[in-house]
Amino acid sequence: MASVLKDDASLSTAAQRRIDNHEADVVIVGAGVLGCALAVALGKQGRSVILLEKSLEEPNRIVGELLQPGGVQALEQLGLRDCLDDIDGIDVKGYWVSYFGEPVLLEYPKSSPTSPTPLGRAFHHGRFVMKLRAAALSCPNVTVVETKVTGLIISPDTEEVRGVECMTKDVKDSYLGQLTVAADGYNSDFRKQHHQYTPTRRSKFYGLELIDAKLPAPNTGHVLLSDNPPVLMYQIGTHETRILIDIPDNFPLASLQNGGVKGYMRNNILPQLPEGAQKPFSDALEQGQLRSMPNSFLPAAVNKTPGLMILGDALNMRHPLTGGGMTVALNDVCLIRELLSPERAPDLSNTGLVLEQLAEFHWRRKSSSSVINILAQALYALFAADNQYLRALQRGCFRYFQVGPVGGPVGLLAGLIKKPLVLVSHFFSVAFLSIWVLLCDTPPLKLILAPYYAFMILYTASVVIFPYIWTEIWY
Repeated sequence: MASVLKDDASLSTAAQRRIDNHEADVVIVGAGVLGCALAVALGKQGRSVILLEKSLEEPNRIVGELLQPGGVQALEQLGLRDCLDDIDGIDVKGYWVSYFGEPVLLEYPKSSPTSPTPLGRAFHHGRFVMKLRAAALSCPNVTVVETKVTGLIISPDTEEVRGVECMTKDVKDSYLGQLTVAADGYNSDFRKQHHQYTPTRRSKFYGLELIDAKLPAPNTGHVLLSDNPPVLMYQIGTHETRILIDIPDNFPLASLQNGGVKGYMRNNILPQLPEGAQKPFSDALEQGQLRSMPNSFLPAAVNKTPGLMILGDALNMRHPLTGGGMTVALNDVCLIRELLSPERAPDLSNTGLVLEQLAEFHWRRKSSSSVINILAQALYALFAADNQYLRALQRGCFRYFQVGPVGGPVGLLAGLIKKPLVLVSHFFSVAFLSIWVLLCDTPPLKLILAPYYAFMILYTASVVIFPYIWTEIWY
């Protein structure tokens, strides 16, 4: 499948070269959210782009279905805002958080009192990707090809990546480019050889699609907190609602002896759901629609292989609890568009210059990605609390949502505030409030232990957040 037909008399020389010789300025592996957005962004700058995807059928995933307002803004900067139209998407204005049945509503913060509330967007992931692919197909400088990439073509003399080897309908094939982009997702084929780090996983999300569920707060993402790991719910279409149940690895309540994953959901999750979602959840569970997705953390690494750029989930992952993955990816595309523009990098075959730009990309992207990465990992540690001090922080976090200046935390979550120090400030404000809440509930005879409790909560908060801060600063 290609974006142009071979016998079209209006084809440019670059288009003919892409089709006949399989050569372009840029070869992108992976026509997902990032791959398509990058192909369009570079194509609009006059670059000749080949976009490769092993299957151009509509993807069917249980994550990547909620785009935060910061991601919507990035999509607008790329001229792709219309890809959110006509896919039966749902506006998202914030979050509804339930803590042991006690709710609080958190709206995305306005930039000024008179400005409208920023909106995110929830949708079927596959429909969004197909609109992005259509945008790539309509770009004259982009050719889209359905083929399975099997490896990189590396120059034996310079060790530069020159393109990729493929299998197209069981026939060996190849595509060459001055720059090859690996945007092949969380299960990347190229990460092991060309990325400094490997993903770590603590849990999986198990997902179901609920039909005609009635949620307590329309147009919001729902987070349910209890003694169990967190549960997310958000409407993705007129009739469809996604529910994601986090289950840590080796979780006793989901063991075979306790009925497995379905037994855990039936016995522990179903009773805590809002009443309007219980029957749709039970029906979906009985129909066997359950699917899973690993929740991984992967620090970004500087792209150091000449001729290769790794992006998206192949480069950097965080727990999907906060729905920040697509926001990070689209902001990365905006930055790459700037750094690899013809003005900054006239010739992409100048691998030394490109590597310099990619090194700058690695550090500049942290202004937005680090906030989302740290917040996702820290919130998951609190929301999946498995000891008394994490549970104290979890309770303090909820109280902070009730009484604190929530515009900051929600703005961080939305990808609208890109200041790591703001995140650290709010996180430790939560820690101090957690100490106060714990002490208020402590019997008078145990108040002698107050200094110890305060120390352990602050210590636990530090253990939660500082390793991720260190990762973002030094990695």
